[in-house]
Amino acid sequence: MNEGAQAPLWHLYLIETAGGALYTGITTDVDRRMAQHEAGRGAKALRGRGPLTLVHQEPVGSHGDALRLEAQVKRLSAVGKRSWLESRPVGEEFPCTPS
Repeated sequence: MNEGAQAPLWHLYLIETAGGALYTGITTDVDRRMAQHEAGRGAKALRGRGPLTLVHQEPVGSHGDALRLEAQVKRLSAVGKRSWLESRPVGEEFPCTPS
């Protein structure tokens, strides 16, 4: 990486499928990643499960921080994920731990 080049900002996002399942992922560009999922070029877990709805996105920071938060959220049960989503304030930056 070039000295002075800024590391990309990583985001955590959650997508809800037509069947109500929640998918958790990370990316540096949520709009691009969502378009990939909708076109069937994203995660295999989402293929054929549309329409897909982006239900949450938040800036996390570094790639490592995003990976850790993603892993924590993925370990939650479906009920736990929904509870975690309800606890997230809108439009603020968040620490890297689920409530």
